Amino acid sequence: MRISICILLVIATFIAYMQVLKYGFITSFDDTEYLTSNWNIKAGLTKESIVWAFSTSYAANWHPLTWLSHMLDYELYGMEPFGHHLTSLIFHITNTLLLFGVLLKMTGALWRSGLVAVLFALHPLNVESVAWVSERKNVLSTFFLLLTLWAYVRYVDKKNAGNYLLVVLFLALGLMSKPMLVTLPFVLLLLDFWPLKRFSEVRPARLILEKVPLFILIIGSCVATFITQKSGGAIRSSEFSSLYFRVANALVSYFEYLRNMLWPSGLSVFYPHPGNALPIWKPLACTILLVVVTIWVVKGIRRAPYLAVGWFWYLGTLVPVIGIVQVGEQAMADRYTYVPLIGIFIAIAWSLPEQIKTGKEKLLPILSGIVISLLIALTWIQVSHWKNSITLFKHAINVTDTKYLGVATIHAFLGDAYHREGELGIAISEFKKSLDLDPINLYSLNNLAATLAEQGNLKEGLSYAQKLSRLQPDYTPGLITMGNILEETGKLDQAQIYYEQVLERDSDSFDNYLNLANILYRKGNLEGAIPHYKKVITLNPNLLEAHYNLGNIFGQLGQPIDAKKEFEQAIRCDEKQPLPHYGLGLIELQAGNYLKAIEAFEQALSLNPKLEQARHFLAQANEKMRQK
Repeated sequence: MRISICILLVIATFIAYMQVLKYGFITSFDDTEYLTSNWNIKAGLTKESIVWAFSTSYAANWHPLTWLSHMLDYELYGMEPFGHHLTSLIFHITNTLLLFGVLLKMTGALWRSGLVAVLFALHPLNVESVAWVSERKNVLSTFFLLLTLWAYVRYVDKKNAGNYLLVVLFLALGLMSKPMLVTLPFVLLLLDFWPLKRFSEVRPARLILEKVPLFILIIGSCVATFITQKSGGAIRSSEFSSLYFRVANALVSYFEYLRNMLWPSGLSVFYPHPGNALPIWKPLACTILLVVVTIWVVKGIRRAPYLAVGWFWYLGTLVPVIGIVQVGEQAMADRYTYVPLIGIFIAIAWSLPEQIKTGKEKLLPILSGIVISLLIALTWIQVSHWKNSITLFKHAINVTDTKYLGVATIHAFLGDAYHREGELGIAISEFKKSLDLDPINLYSLNNLAATLAEQGNLKEGLSYAQKLSRLQPDYTPGLITMGNILEETGKLDQAQIYYEQVLERDSDSFDNYLNLANILYRKGNLEGAIPHYKKVITLNPNLLEAHYNLGNIFGQLGQPIDAKKEFEQAIRCDEKQPLPHYGLGLIELQAGNYLKAIEAFEQALSLNPKLEQARHFLAQANEKMRQK
């Protein structure tokens, strides 16, 4: 029967999610930063990229194992989305089976454990964690969380150092995937109470002391996470400075998540933070409900311990992401419920059979079939919204209350999605809709200015860039856009000033060095451009543009050996680009290596037959060969 349940879980989960395997990346919402434009990931599993994974605070996160999993996917699938989605789905299916196995091992309750696994596998609230490749950290950390629970049950059965070290190891690996696991030692204490029932055998103080090494791990993770997110600008306490607003939103979110679990309608990729728009009665009512439910489960703790364990699991595991420390602009997020709702699913699965009257047991298979079918259908529909960035943010706009200022951000994300598809006119319209709702939305102002400039409307683009500069002079993306527009209008000296300001604020991005290097190159300051191009290559060794431009500079400075080296490296970056072959041909021609020059020019022309300069120098190389 266990095997049959496992097979059912795998088939049902795959059916619910299989359409995601045909989808692309969500390029306007983290997938670009995490994957498609992250050269460290595209380098694959190299010594340098592995060191980077463990040392970087990129994207305001420290989760080296998550980076390594993305690198492994790139080794296996390149940038083909199918493989990246498949890995996330496999992790979700594996987590489902692990959850079923761990609960069964702890309780021996086959059908109840199966029900928890079904709810976890198929609830539409979990779609965001599975369908969004950037949320690999969620499914990966949960994988290690469940392995930690498995190791802990093994340790309880047979207490020895080896089994305990497995618990520590899996928790450490989980924290290196996503720091949300910091509440796991408290979860283990809950499980000690029920279903492991260790409180009747061991003093509570001893159980707490037993977990000291785990608490040391989580303290270290909390400190590292706070420093990383603070330095990366993810913590938004200045924008949501009122502790009252953050606490109020947290209290309401606890019950919003439960409402979405019971009635999963209107799920969105982005829930705008209400700020001061939240009516006072809401957090007050939620506080009363929280207290009432907590008192109720505590009063019945001896009769129904699973209710207390499930409730406190839910309350506790949501603490890191409930918004007391505000990270990002969202009020809540579906992905945050991936682990916490397991507690509620446990409470439901263990209490539901108690509510079914004797003689009605025959209805259970029918009810189970209806629930599974309904969940598959709801999850299928929710997955369909993740087809691409446009469908995702269109749906978000349709289900979001327009009274919140944050709706402007969703229009901005939709505009960015259209921009990436080359639909500049529609993108501009969405950015303007965003600004109609929030005239000082920095993200929209910047993107509108950049898109107008790209469309060729430099004058209007410059006006929006200047407005953004007046609102927040040190906004780094705005400085970049201003520099780009000034460079496009030929005001190279002014553009250089902006690019230099950007580097003062962000010296970790190769793009910022590239902008300054290119402007110096255009101005004829070849010697000044060289160190910036070299820095670009240090940060991104596989950037063809930097190698090619550096090769041109060395060629103009009469350094053919260095020029040849850069052109050859550019060809290794992408052998299908004609200009590096052309540049190499020129160096070989000047060195008198006519056969190699002919080969390089012919390769350039095969890639671009309209490259007349290559044709001209090819004829010259052939003539030199005949004379020779």
